[in-house]
Amino acid sequence: MELKICHLYPDILNLYGDRGNILCMQKRLAWRGIDVSVEGVSIGESLKASDYDILFVGGGQDFEQEVLLADLEGEKTAEIKAAIEDGVTTLAICGGYQMLGQYYKTWDGQQCDFTGALDLYTIGSKDRMIGNYMYECEELGVNVVGFENHSGKTYLGSSVRPIGKVLAGYGNNGEDHMEGARYKNVYATYSHGCLLPKNPAICDFLLKTALEHKYGSAELEPLPDVLEKAAHDRMEARLK
Repeated sequence: MELKICHLYPDILNLYGDRGNILCMQKRLAWRGIDVSVEGVSIGESLKASDYDILFVGGGQDFEQEVLLADLEGEKTAEIKAAIEDGVTTLAICGGYQMLGQYYKTWDGQQCDFTGALDLYTIGSKDRMIGNYMYECEELGVNVVGFENHSGKTYLGSSVRPIGKVLAGYGNNGEDHMEGARYKNVYATYSHGCLLPKNPAICDFLLKTALEHKYGSAELEPLPDVLEKAAHDRMEARLK
């Protein structure tokens, strides 16, 4: 078996070490004897999203998102939307999460239109939502720990459901106590930190989803995860 991962804008959207999520997926596949390849696609480079089994988009600042707007228009947006609708596993963090939505409107009323791949939008505020936080992933029955730092408040449309309930911190908007977005095989969240090394259950869920989409069925043998669980449990205890 083999998985192909596409890292979108790896040279621009890599805030707070989000590339660590790629490294985590590579390692957890390699430890199980599953081949994996990673290709970066940045500004000016063509994207054929259907060639990949996992799409990953990291986080970036508002300025970096604006830099990408022209490149996202047209062909890249169409490829991303088609892949998502086809069930390609997608992980999007913070700025990448926002970019999958309809638009981002700044606190002073300027609007940046994004891909529209997900039924959600983001409104900027003057205040930042920042710090370690935790939310319950209802789908998997686990608590996810991460680090959030965003001024954008994200609101979900009717066709998108949240990942889960915020237990500590702000989440999507600091108002409805919800975090993240789930649509088909998309997992979008504000979790930096980075997300997957401290939450191996989420990583394995994404990998298994990608393998099942490609091969029809898949089983991942358990890994010890001693250090991963220790890191997760220590942060969870701090946030309770």
